[in-house]
Amino acid sequence: MHTLKNGGVIMKLSEYVDLDATGLASLVSSGEVKAIELAQLAREAHDDVNPKINAVIEFYDDAETVAANGRDGGLFNGVPFLRKDLGFAEAGRLEEKGSRLFKGNRWETDSYYIRRARAGGLRILGRTTTPEFGISGMSESILTGVTGNPWDLTRTAGGSSAGAAAAVAAGITPIASSSDGGGSTRTPAAWCGLVGLNPSRGRISGGPNNQDSACGFSRQFVVCKTVRDMAAALDVFSGPYPGDPFVIVQPDRPHVKELTQATGRLRVGVARTKWGAVELEPEVSKAIDATAAVLSQMGHLLEDIHPPHTSADYSSILLGMADFRTSWLQNAARLMGREINAETLEPVNLKLHEHGRNLPLSHASDVHETVRKMRLQVGEAIRDFDILLTPTMPSRAIPHGGIYCATHPTISAEEYMNADAALYQYVGLFNVTGQPAVSLPLAQSDDGLPIGIQIVARFGDESTLVRVARDLEDALPWRHRKPRIRAGVV
Repeated sequence: MHTLKNGGVIMKLSEYVDLDATGLASLVSSGEVKAIELAQLAREAHDDVNPKINAVIEFYDDAETVAANGRDGGLFNGVPFLRKDLGFAEAGRLEEKGSRLFKGNRWETDSYYIRRARAGGLRILGRTTTPEFGISGMSESILTGVTGNPWDLTRTAGGSSAGAAAAVAAGITPIASSSDGGGSTRTPAAWCGLVGLNPSRGRISGGPNNQDSACGFSRQFVVCKTVRDMAAALDVFSGPYPGDPFVIVQPDRPHVKELTQATGRLRVGVARTKWGAVELEPEVSKAIDATAAVLSQMGHLLEDIHPPHTSADYSSILLGMADFRTSWLQNAARLMGREINAETLEPVNLKLHEHGRNLPLSHASDVHETVRKMRLQVGEAIRDFDILLTPTMPSRAIPHGGIYCATHPTISAEEYMNADAALYQYVGLFNVTGQPAVSLPLAQSDDGLPIGIQIVARFGDESTLVRVARDLEDALPWRHRKPRIRAGVV
């Protein structure tokens, strides 16, 4: 930072981009920089890179005022933050869910998540792109266009927390909100070189309007740069509220305290084979082997595991969960004063809506029974392990478009869900089981693209994930790797 004659300092954009959220918060707390100065740097970063990556739909006109008037203190004191445009209600602000059906939609109340964000010191300065309703693991929608991956603009940033991951990777903010109903935090984290945790079911309240979203499959959290930011975010956002269906077991100590605790010897199940129809890329297999070797050197006990579920069962669950959304969409369309048709819904979501319209009530029972069986099947298969080691995705980031996008004009509802289950083969089943799972950017391909590795823990045991993730961050550091598109870099 540049020191002025009066003793003040000016932070350079390059310095802002290099720091994680915890680092920036410490500078604000010490008085070296002000929250409004960080907001100004976030705007500068946005103006520099967002025209290239299209990650931020709206950087608030009053962002600097938001920063100056925010609550002082908290683990993320004064840190700029972006809100995913799906599921994070902020009173008076737009939330359009990546859909033309919801264009112009505003919330009247803040979600518990947003309240906790502000209490933790975060300054919410804008909102990020998402595919329509978060149904796709890609990064495009008719409403907001294509979000590019800062590592390679021709490839997807992943979804559905697409803009969040692209914005953090490119340096607009060091942390951003995300949600994960089938890999939507972990996939973009893997493909954009970030840390992406999907917490246990019930760890983060979805209230007051969306408790236990999608039968507990979808959970809210963040994408960030470091394990210490992940641990701090757990402490900021965790906690039950009235109306939550259950209270999950609470940690013995704050998660940031776990960063200094010993890990102990763990039993590790290692996935070295494909769990779906899409083949593992050789470089992903190599990354798994390298990570497994590091865990073995740390003294952990490793054992290879077979796929604990069938892709066909997961595909049927995906389709069933989409069917459940039919009445919600009809009610939403009525409230918005719009019709459900090709002018308001993308092709895949329109077909999913049609698929679910005339199903009998007994269909819900069938879906829930398939979910119950999968939870039992997976639970029995992995019960002897403290953690699992899997690829996050079977491949590096893939090119934009294709059968994984909800904008695909001809694919059927069934074909779309089969393709989804095949590609996101390691992530979605842990949405079903409710277990916490984190993607860490532990490897890089020969052509310079991030490779995410997933660590899965027992239900309610984020503490072990924090300790293991810290160990792997120390052993296989990633902060020296930089994307091609990055704020402040010519």
